[in-house]
Amino acid sequence: MRIVRTVGVEEELLLVDEESGEPQALSTAVLALAERRAEGDSAFEAELHRQQLEFATEPRSSMSELRAEILRWRAEAAASAAEAGATVVALATSPLPVSPTIGTGERYRWLADRFGLTTQEQLTCGCHVHVSVESDEEGVAVLDRIRPWLSVLLALSANSPYWQGQDTCYGSYRSRVWGRWPSSGPVELFGSAQGYHDHVQALLDTEVLRDAGMIYFDARLSDRYPTVEVRVADVCLDAADTALMATLVRGLVETAARAWRAGDAPDPVAVGTLRMAAWQAGRSGLEERLLHPPTMRPRPAAEVVQALLAHVRDALEDSGDLAAAEEGIKALLSRGTGAHVQRELLDRTGSLRKVVAECAARTRG
Repeated sequence: MRIVRTVGVEEELLLVDEESGEPQALSTAVLALAERRAEGDSAFEAELHRQQLEFATEPRSSMSELRAEILRWRAEAAASAAEAGATVVALATSPLPVSPTIGTGERYRWLADRFGLTTQEQLTCGCHVHVSVESDEEGVAVLDRIRPWLSVLLALSANSPYWQGQDTCYGSYRSRVWGRWPSSGPVELFGSAQGYHDHVQALLDTEVLRDAGMIYFDARLSDRYPTVEVRVADVCLDAADTALMATLVRGLVETAARAWRAGDAPDPVAVGTLRMAAWQAGRSGLEERLLHPPTMRPRPAAEVVQALLAHVRDALEDSGDLAAAEEGIKALLSRGTGAHVQRELLDRTGSLRKVVAECAARTRG
């Protein structure tokens, strides 16, 4: 009997005023209320800015259970925010102008002093997917083999077209803002767990970074859990898309691990080319062409998404997730990404405030 890998998700949410849609620096109050509501067993944590908060699910083998937990914590976040006079919205950047407020922790103050405006402007919300691995050696083998496909996940999750009240012309402007960190983005092949740890140590030895928590690769070994952590995605507007993201990431991890055990070498695509793929995915989402991972040549986005599904098909069949993944991809391609939905809402209402209000209602379910 095959053991199905566990998956956990971390989602970051914006705290906004329900009437104006403007981000509100209320995380301290919301976190206290969430802890009281949960009687001390809260899944929420503070983030870099006080206009956002984060929750983490438990590791799950069942994708339906994972989706239910995501919905539960979104609802709990909304309820706690409502007590504080706000609401939550699953958008990766604020459509409305905002002056972000750095959190009060010593670590956050250090980041603000060290990185200046880069830290100040990092009011962005991502989605991180953790998938269990048996060892660091297996984890690094996975990291080496999933690199070409990460840009497709970014395109599927694109949910940040607006920045300071303006359309950026990007589907995921969050990915461009996040790329300002010196340790972010795609990385080269590591070859082994020792190669990975040597690379991380070399970055830490520069003393540019505070600690291993600032290893912001698109995918990395978690420094807290026995997992591969894929960090490339925007937070998704629809919880169903978050569950789809988790399903596809687990499929990628399992497919890569099988390839490693079979002795198949990873694709040696250059980091510069991976950056081109990530830029294209952040720019267009699913609206235009993406770079096709096996060739790194532009192809229609829907074709590239289907190539991803084909790549992980065997793993999804074995975990029982194939039908749900096919349906989820069909729905997403038909409905469009969060960025597409936001632009449609603005076209219909003419108001970014109403865009935020509608997206907040969708976040609450």
